[in-house]
Amino acid sequence: MQVIVLGAGVVGVTTAYYLSQQGCHVTVIDRASDVAEGASFANGGQLSYSFTDALARPGFIASIPGLLLGRDQGAQLRLAPGLFGWGFRFLGQCTSGQAERNTIAVLQTAMRSAVLMDELRERVPFEFSHRKAGKLVLLSKRGEVRAAKATSKLKNAYGCDTEILTRAEAIGVEPAIEHMTSDVLAAVYSRSDEVADAYSFTAGLRNWLQDTGAAEFRLGTNVKQIVTEDDCAKAVVVDGETIEADATVVCMGAWSNKMLRSVGVNPQVYPVRGYSVTLPTGGESPSVSVTALKHRMVFSRINGFMRIAGFADFRGFRTTGDQRRSRHLLELAQQIAPQAADYACSDPQYWGGFRAMTPNGRPRVGATGVHRLFMNTGHGMLGWTLACASGYDAALAVARSTWKG
Repeated sequence: MQVIVLGAGVVGVTTAYYLSQQGCHVTVIDRASDVAEGASFANGGQLSYSFTDALARPGFIASIPGLLLGRDQGAQLRLAPGLFGWGFRFLGQCTSGQAERNTIAVLQTAMRSAVLMDELRERVPFEFSHRKAGKLVLLSKRGEVRAAKATSKLKNAYGCDTEILTRAEAIGVEPAIEHMTSDVLAAVYSRSDEVADAYSFTAGLRNWLQDTGAAEFRLGTNVKQIVTEDDCAKAVVVDGETIEADATVVCMGAWSNKMLRSVGVNPQVYPVRGYSVTLPTGGESPSVSVTALKHRMVFSRINGFMRIAGFADFRGFRTTGDQRRSRHLLELAQQIAPQAADYACSDPQYWGGFRAMTPNGRPRVGATGVHRLFMNTGHGMLGWTLACASGYDAALAVARSTWKG
């Protein structure tokens, strides 16, 4: 069976891998010149299997005035026509019940993804700076601590292993915390969470797929159109060429919305801009993966470097503020963790990328209303974490559809 995968990020290439395990021959198409050049290139590096807390929750509503007035350092909001419909759906998810259901649904996907990642590493060995680092989520407000206790209890009931630590206990797990911001009251700790380089993973998996003949990669290729006939996806048009396929899977991240809507499918995803800077390690760099919840910022040691990533900007596809936001990320990181990295480095590596977010935080994976057209998008900040499970699920949906004829 011939399957086209649109998108060569970590989600698209992982989907191609699982399609190959179903016996499909896959063609992966992307306009970029290399794999993982978008949101997968330099993300936070956290395989955050235990931290799947829904962004849409009752407390978010109270933060909206601060967002509109620019008082939230970790997020920016620009009102635009594309945001209104998505935003109303998002606000509809900001109830206790919905937040709990969405958190658990994503948690269960993340836990399956962890198992699948272990299986993939055994079957296809290559280096991508993977290690079981554990994760500490730093809590700076009493309200954060109360919410974390309730959420941790809920997630542990579903098989997750997290615990609430005092500041002193967190320092015992990761001594570098003592040299970080003094406003840490407590922390959520998960021993099972991991860190790894999403770009190296995607490139390594691409090489394996090419070497085994399981997939063909057509990079630097623009997808012009998905060809449908009688409500069935038949082919895609790329740079003047029509490529026929038995199935097509859209894994284009934040750009999935435009492609799918062109054939009448609305995945309800919105681009959320995030940033990172990669620096040499400092005198007190944490070995454990650290998230400063208050500032929406993560610190991950990857392959001897410190990756600092964060922020969530709802500004459509605007990139004009990238330089300013990246500098602000670096300045804020230095305030929070002054010894975590070599901030005087002469060549910091900056990055910005769009994450495709759904109103309820759950990715859109599986069949669409168009026969033989599938999607795997909308992972928000958890694309790297959920890639294996959502890739597996998308491939299985394609295979089952074919079995049914």
